[in-house]
Amino acid sequence: MKLCILGGGGFRTPYVYQALLRDQGSPRVEEIALYDIDEMRLHTMVAILTEFAAEFPDAPKLVPTTSLHQAVEGSDFIFAAVRVAGLEGRRCDEHVALDLNVLGQETTGPGGLAYAMRTVPVMVEMAKIVKDLAPNAYFINFTNPAGIITEAMQSVLGDRVLGICDTPSGLGRRVAGLMGLDHERVQMDYVGLNHLGWMRRVMYDGRDILPELMADDQKLAMMEESHVFGIDWIRTLGVIPNEYLYYYYFNRDAVRSIVDSRLTRGDFLKETQEAFYARASKASSGVADLWRRTVATRSASYMAEAKGGEQGAPKLAKQPETDPSHQGYAGVALGVMAAISRNERSTMILNVRNQGAIAGMPDDAVVELPTTVDANGVHPLALDLQPTLHQLGLMQQVKAVERHTIAAATTGSKDEALKALALHPLVDSVTVARDLLSGYLDRIPEIAAILTK
Repeated sequence: MKLCILGGGGFRTPYVYQALLRDQGSPRVEEIALYDIDEMRLHTMVAILTEFAAEFPDAPKLVPTTSLHQAVEGSDFIFAAVRVAGLEGRRCDEHVALDLNVLGQETTGPGGLAYAMRTVPVMVEMAKIVKDLAPNAYFINFTNPAGIITEAMQSVLGDRVLGICDTPSGLGRRVAGLMGLDHERVQMDYVGLNHLGWMRRVMYDGRDILPELMADDQKLAMMEESHVFGIDWIRTLGVIPNEYLYYYYFNRDAVRSIVDSRLTRGDFLKETQEAFYARASKASSGVADLWRRTVATRSASYMAEAKGGEQGAPKLAKQPETDPSHQGYAGVALGVMAAISRNERSTMILNVRNQGAIAGMPDDAVVELPTTVDANGVHPLALDLQPTLHQLGLMQQVKAVERHTIAAATTGSKDEALKALALHPLVDSVTVARDLLSGYLDRIPEIAAILTK
């Protein structure tokens, strides 16, 4: 099989490649096309992957290219992790909002909308190329904001495009680990949108083990989410929220913490990644270890502002994985590939069309919920427990914002962009929304080039 990775020079690629190296099923990926517009990053990534492949005589063939058409043509599966405007664009997403005392974050709030507005047109064009050159391929999207990008691309590729985020499944694994249970026998009752969802039940042999965790002070305190939200708030909700809901439930705290920090997440990543690529491009060997060290530093500061620290100076260590075979979102992506190509039927939490699963949400809205995948495609599971009024209301409002964002990106309408920003629950004034729009138009050329009407 041929796998195409769009954004192949990016930091996520080694995760995927390492998972593929360990995969011995049949059929398996034999060729990987790495597409990127930056030749230096591609060269560096090939050096890293070649070092990883040294111990594997049957490693998939690497084909780096700056030709999108060459990369896509004949692919069976396509992964995408694309960052339009690079990390400088991400910094602008954050700082334009923070300068107005509004959350600056790459997927949540106005920063995520700005990121989506310049990314949707690029990804929709990629979808059209995929439809022409690899019409039978499944498109597995990592590009953020994953829910918005996936929904926009489905207008071209339909259900052959799906979005992946490892946060929900990782949460279920960690709950199973704390309770001393086999995570492969756990079924997760999760509902929401990407980076906006709730783990409501964790079923094991027909019983919900979540109440046992909720009642255990010691075990609950070990959950990373307890450091983010506090044990009392988790117990008040009666569910475990996705960690990104911190930005909704503790919005003022989050904004103050980020504003008071020396670096935003975008600042930190730009600083560390530029240093990495500068060193790696000149190194003759040892680039894989350099990547590992850089990734460890990067991961340690993930959502540091929600845990009492800041970027580059985290206060708390990330909760360790109890499953040594855990491969993160790369493992989820390979699980999707195996389910489709080998008919290894599996259920995982994905970003897919609602198709009636959640009452009160449009059938064609991309939502995040348990989905069965097999050789016949993706099948979102019916829910026997619908979202609460609070959960559904927040989902509906954010979904409306997402759809205005897609409309702005595909039509170039500034009015649609303004509606998206003004109607977001984390933007408290139309006046602020106008200032946000003006700031993004001034600071990010890729947005100014799109919003022309």
